[in-house]
Amino acid sequence: MAMASNVSGKCAFVTGGASGIGAALATRMADQGAEVWIADRQIGPAEELADRLNNGSAGKAHAIELDARSYPSFERAVTEAVRRSGRIDYLFNNAGIGVGGEVDSYALDDWYDVIDVNLLGVVHGIQAVYPIMIGQHSGHIVNTASLAGLVTTVGQASYAATKHAVVAISKTLRVEAKRHGVQVSVLCPGVVRTPILTGGHYGRNDGVSDEQLLSRAESVRPISPDVFADRALRSVLRGKAIIVVPAWWKALWYLERLSPSLSMRAVNVMLHRIRQVDPPSTPPPIAEDAAQDGAGS
Repeated sequence: MAMASNVSGKCAFVTGGASGIGAALATRMADQGAEVWIADRQIGPAEELADRLNNGSAGKAHAIELDARSYPSFERAVTEAVRRSGRIDYLFNNAGIGVGGEVDSYALDDWYDVIDVNLLGVVHGIQAVYPIMIGQHSGHIVNTASLAGLVTTVGQASYAATKHAVVAISKTLRVEAKRHGVQVSVLCPGVVRTPILTGGHYGRNDGVSDEQLLSRAESVRPISPDVFADRALRSVLRGKAIIVVPAWWKALWYLERLSPSLSMRAVNVMLHRIRQVDPPSTPPPIAEDAAQDGAGS
C-alpha cells in the first residue's frame, strides 16, 4: 500500500477537534490542504477554529457538533460530512477525558463518564466510518490512546483501562482492515500540554490544584500540541501501527515489555512520592447495613 507524503486534497474527520491535540491535528492537516471536519461537543470553539483555518490555511474547514458518547450523534455528523464532502479519508478518533485520583476516591459515575467518551466514543467512530471506508476501498482510522494504554500507571485507572482497550481495538482492526484497503494506527502520546492536564472542561482531579498538576506535568517535559501533531501526522502518513510521541517515552514501553514486574516496582516508587506530596483522602467508611448485606447468610 503506497504511503502518502501529505494530506492535501484529503478529507479528515476529527473528534475532540476544538482544542488540544484535536485542534492541532486539524490545523496541521488544513495547512497541508486537507478538508477538515472539526467535530466537538463545544460547537462555539469548533466554529472559531474553522473560521480561523478558512481564513489562513490552504485547506477547508467545517465545524460540526458531536457528542462522541452518542452513536446517533456520531452517525448524523458523519452522514453530513459525507453528504457535503463526498468521502472521509481520515478518521481521527481523538475525543477523550480523564479522571484523576486513586480508585478508592472514585464514584461509579466516574467510571461511566470515562468509558463513555474514551472507549465508546472510539467504538462509535469506527462503527460510523469504517463501513464508508470499506465502500471506498481506502481510508485511515487513527485512534488516540495514550502511553497509559501501553504501560502500568497510577492515579488514573479508568483512563488507563480505556486507553489499553483502544490500543487493543486498533491492533485488531489494523489486521482485519487490511483486506479492505483501510489502514489503522493508534496514537500513544506521552505528556502533551493540553487542557486535560488540569481537568480542563472534562473530568476531575481529586482535589489537586491546577498548579500542582502543572508542576507534575512540567517535570516530565510535556510537548506542545503543535509539535505533537507534526510528529504524529508524519508517522500516520508512513502508516505506522503504534505511534509514541515524544519518542523518548518509548523507553517506558520497552521496560513494560521487557519486565512488567520491574515496571510495576518503578510505578510503586512514583506512587509513594505522589502520596508524600498529596496524601490520599481517607475512603468513606462502609455503612453497617451494606457490610451486612455483602456478608451473606
